[in-house]
Amino acid sequence: MKRAMAVLAVIVLAAGLVPAFAQLVPAPETEKWLHVRVEQTQPKSELVRVNVPLALAEKVLPAIHNNRLHDGKVTVDRARMKGVDLRAVLDAVKNARDGEFVTIQSTENDVKVAKEAGYLLIHVRDNRKATKPQVEVRVPMTVVDALLSAGSNELDLVAAIRALAAHGDTELVRVKDARGTVRVWVDSKNVSE
Repeated sequence: MKRAMAVLAVIVLAAGLVPAFAQLVPAPETEKWLHVRVEQTQPKSELVRVNVPLALAEKVLPAIHNNRLHDGKVTVDRARMKGVDLRAVLDAVKNARDGEFVTIQSTENDVKVAKEAGYLLIHVRDNRKATKPQVEVRVPMTVVDALLSAGSNELDLVAAIRALAAHGDTELVRVKDARGTVRVWVDSKNVSE
C-alpha cells in the first residue's frame, strides 16, 4: 500500500511539474515563409513559384547594395512624391478609426483606400480593359509602421520583414487580369500552393 501511494504521489507530482516546466521552456516558433506565385496564361502558360523563409530574407537584404536598395532599406525619390509627406499621411491613417478614406470611380480606374481591422487596404480596378485587371493589397498596419521606421526618405524592408514574421498568416497582394495572376502571401508552409 505504501509503495502504491508513493508511486501515485510521484505521478501526481510529475503531472503538476510537467506543465510548469513546459512554461519555462519556450515553444519553438513557427518559421514564416514569403510566397510569390505568378501564373501566366497568355501568351503562353507559365507558372513561377518563389518561397523564401523570412529569416533568410532578413539576413540577405542588408547584404544587397544596388541602386536604391542598401542595408535592407530602399531610398524613395522625393521628387516622385510631389510634395506629399508619405510618413505623415500613413501615420494619420494608422491613428484614424477604421473606414474608407479614398474612393475614386472613373472611366479609367476604380480605386479604394481603406483601413480595416488593423490592415491598410488598397483596391484598384482598371476599367479601360474588357477583362478589368484588379489589384488588391492588404498590409498589416504594423508592417506599414515598420516600413516607415527608417529615415525620412527610406523604407526599412528588414523591419517590415520582422513585423511580418511576428504577424499571423496573411495574403499581401493579389493581381488578376486576362494574362494571369500574381499572389504574394506569408504563412508557415515551406511550399506554395
